[in-house]
Amino acid sequence: MSLTLVTSKHRLRAFYRLHRIQGHMMSSREEPEVLLEKVCRTGVITLNRPKVLNALNLTMIRSIYPQLKKWESDGDTDLVIIKGAGGKAFCAGGDVRALTEAGKVGDPLTKNLFREEYTLNYAIGTCRKPFIAFIDGITMGGGVGLSVHGRYRVATERTMFAMPETAIGLFPDVGGGYFLPRLQGKLGLFLALTGFRLKGRDVHRAGIATHFVESKKMPDLEKELVNLRSPSAENISRVLESFQNESSLDSDKPFVLEKQMADIDRLFDSATMEGVMRNLKADGSEFAKKQAQILSKMSPTSLKLTFKQLQLGATLSLRDVLVVEYRLSQACMRGRDFYEGVRAVLVDKDQNPKWEPPALEEVPDVDVERCFSSLGDTDLTL
Repeated sequence: MSLTLVTSKHRLRAFYRLHRIQGHMMSSREEPEVLLEKVCRTGVITLNRPKVLNALNLTMIRSIYPQLKKWESDGDTDLVIIKGAGGKAFCAGGDVRALTEAGKVGDPLTKNLFREEYTLNYAIGTCRKPFIAFIDGITMGGGVGLSVHGRYRVATERTMFAMPETAIGLFPDVGGGYFLPRLQGKLGLFLALTGFRLKGRDVHRAGIATHFVESKKMPDLEKELVNLRSPSAENISRVLESFQNESSLDSDKPFVLEKQMADIDRLFDSATMEGVMRNLKADGSEFAKKQAQILSKMSPTSLKLTFKQLQLGATLSLRDVLVVEYRLSQACMRGRDFYEGVRAVLVDKDQNPKWEPPALEEVPDVDVERCFSSLGDTDLTL
């Protein structure tokens, strides 16, 4: 059988898989994927796909964005709350399987999803009304983009934060290039490269959440916020701080990375990604060995893109960061590692991706630079 025929059959299968996925995404169901409610003078967004940990898809983005803009300009709306249904997750990320199927057949989802998701991220980051995210449960990838740029982010003991994109041939997008380099020292770079998971109160200690409240108190917190007669920034902060002061769970435990922070700042301080790996390999400590081992499993191209993304992002506005990240997203959609990473981690689950190139030293700097280049008329505009 000719290679052309094999390729055609592969593309045809991918096309039909994508068609089924999109049909499922767009089909009308009894339960909407996002609940948009007005409670008193509060707009409440509930991500409503608990069976898939509230994973974000294009349908949901297209529901949330216009409603958020409406509430922002509506004189009858004082604040916006976003939360997840089901108790396990706020939002575990984006629908990467649909993206991989789309990419294989050149479907416009690979452009539309990123473009519209980043536009929503920017709308959250610039929202003139107080925007409060209840990140109770798993909060990764796309879920971070729906929360971290808002004015208030409330973590609970059930929160699990991570940006694990380098493991699937991507990079910590949704504005990761903006908020990660603004965390203490080299913590953001460490989280971005390794995908390290922060849990509970540590999400607040790291500076990702603005407050920590025990999950059992969240319904009362929501009720009190909704019933605020004058929801000024000062009054909202007062309510959040009062609930935080009543939440003593795990307050006696130190920050999970407290003992490693000095090592992180030292080992991840380099002008290049290769320099970070050299630091880790030369150090000899158990912590350094473990990080070198973790990074050796990640996509080398993703590591280099992420390193430069955070270097650049440290000096850029959220708007400019998202424009750059859109360019990177399209470079990843054109490349190979994303499809291989999703196959190895999420589809076949053999956890054995074959990256191309397979080593950091083999990823040409000129190729990395090209990923950051303007897309001209198709650049993201915000």
